[in-house]
Amino acid sequence: MTARTRTPLSIALAIVLVALAAFFGGRFQASAESRAAGAQELGDPDYGVCRGTSPKCYHDWGNFTPATDGYKVLLYTRTAGPRHADLGPALGTGLDPALTAANVVQNAVVKLGQDNGFTVDWTEDVTQLASAAQLFRYNAVIFYSTSRDTLDDSAQTSLRQYIRGGGGFVGIHNAFGTEYNWPWYEGLLGGANYYDHGPEQAGTVVTQDRHDSSTEGLPARWNFTDEWYNLVPAPSRVRLLATVDESTLPKGVTGSMGHPGHGKVHPVAWCQYYDGGRAWLTTLGHDAKDFATDGSFPGAEQYQKLILGGIESAMGRTPFCRAR
Repeated sequence: MTARTRTPLSIALAIVLVALAAFFGGRFQASAESRAAGAQELGDPDYGVCRGTSPKCYHDWGNFTPATDGYKVLLYTRTAGPRHADLGPALGTGLDPALTAANVVQNAVVKLGQDNGFTVDWTEDVTQLASAAQLFRYNAVIFYSTSRDTLDDSAQTSLRQYIRGGGGFVGIHNAFGTEYNWPWYEGLLGGANYYDHGPEQAGTVVTQDRHDSSTEGLPARWNFTDEWYNLVPAPSRVRLLATVDESTLPKGVTGSMGHPGHGKVHPVAWCQYYDGGRAWLTTLGHDAKDFATDGSFPGAEQYQKLILGGIESAMGRTPFCRAR
């Protein structure tokens, strides 16, 4: 068929075929490039709430009066699955149960509070989270290496109401291995979830944003040892605070279930406003030596500054998720 005999229909069909070839060819090339750079991050989860880096998502509804009540946080470390060794033995019921020397995380966070002028209560008793009224006694709630279904229905509801009323949330390490299949909680984590990790090993943390309260004063690069969580999905619509330089991991970044890592941007700390509240997150925090104070564990000092800044900003004591 010559150009003179082509019908309008055949011309339109030819245009469509060329466009489709370009589209799918481009998609294939983009996919190949994504695989080369790290894992693809599929989808655009929304979670149906206001979330992101704008303080317009925050609800300042007068539920906290630190000028008269001071600052107070609740540390929650209940595990309903694998338990990290730095948590020590499971705690007794109630609020502020007895601790042993092996409860490294609990002792360390309590000391952070003592040294920096805020009060820390600790518990693994889910009934202490049974109502929003209980949680509103605290300027922030910290989930540190909780695991699996660590909340019952009442605690899930009260946590959501607490956040919606302007509460602060700090999720550390295996907080990302908690409450799978609860979309709202995944959104609270920044639209992120734990998938797997490679060997525990030394690597270099890159401070991406040194203007935030949690990263102010940290060096641009600092050495640290961790499990370097791989995430599916990876955080989105958040302020990225720190990453790990995957090229510095001598044993590689591929996880136990095949995740190839995140390429040039492998997040390890970030912040966001979420559904009325503040959420500060880090995947770091695997080793009990993270709380060493004698210089024997590279990066321990920087890690402690990072989480202290995250806690204080989530409480509202310092500027939260501060822009440049």
